[in-house]
Amino acid sequence: MYTNKRNFQERNHAFSLWTFTLCSAFVLSAPTDGQRQVVGPAQPIIAALGDDVILPCHLKPITDVQDKTVVWSKPDLKPDPLNPQRGVDYVHLYRNRMELPDMQIPSYNGRTALFVNELKHGNISLKITNVTLEDHGRYRCFIPKLNGRVSEAILQLIVVPNTVKTSTTELPLNPGNLQTPDPLDKTQPNGNYSTLYVVIPLVVILVVTLVAVCAYFLERRSQKHNLPDTDAPQKQPLRV
Repeated sequence: MYTNKRNFQERNHAFSLWTFTLCSAFVLSAPTDGQRQVVGPAQPIIAALGDDVILPCHLKPITDVQDKTVVWSKPDLKPDPLNPQRGVDYVHLYRNRMELPDMQIPSYNGRTALFVNELKHGNISLKITNVTLEDHGRYRCFIPKLNGRVSEAILQLIVVPNTVKTSTTELPLNPGNLQTPDPLDKTQPNGNYSTLYVVIPLVVILVVTLVAVCAYFLERRSQKHNLPDTDAPQKQPLRV
C-alpha cells in the first residue's frame, strides 16, 4: 500500500511538471500584439510620370487586418489655412471594411486602391495609378489600433519624367515576396530579424523542458532517500 501511494505521488508530480512545461510553451509561442509591426521599404520607390505604382506595406508577422483601420497619408502636408479645423485629408482611408473616397485628397480621388482581398494576409500596399509630379514625396502607412511595436511605416516616392527608364514600378502583391528590409533591422539587411520570433520561443521551451526534467529526477531521488528501508531484515530482540 505504501508503494502504491508513492507511485501515485510520483506520477502526480511528473504530470504537474509537464503541465507547467506545456503551458509555458503555449504562452511563449503565442503571437502577441506587441510583436506585430508595420513594415515598408527602406529604399525609395521610383516611378515614371504617368505610370502606375505600388507602395508596398505589410504586417509582420502576417495578420488579418480586414477589421482594422488602414490610413495612407502624406505627413508633410499642412492643413488648409482657409479651413484649419478640417485638418489634412488622406491619400487613402479604409475603415469598417470600406474604402472611403470622400475623405481623400481631391487629386488622389479615383487613382488609389488597396488590395482588399489581400488584407487578410496583412498586405496593406497602396496602388496609385497615373502618377503625377505632385505625387512625389513621403507617404505614411498607418494602422491606428494595432497596439504593436511599430504601427506605421514611412515610404518615399520619387516621380521622374517618363524619359528616364525605371526598373519596375509595380511590385508583387504577396507580402512574402516584397524584398524590402525591415527599417528596424540593423543586424541583417535581408529582413531575417523575423526569425528571432521563432528561434527565441523554441530555445526558451527547450530550457523549460530541461529544467522540468531535472526537477523531476531530483525530486524522485530525494524521495528515495527519505523512504524507509523496508527490505532490510528487522532485528529480533535478544532472548536472555
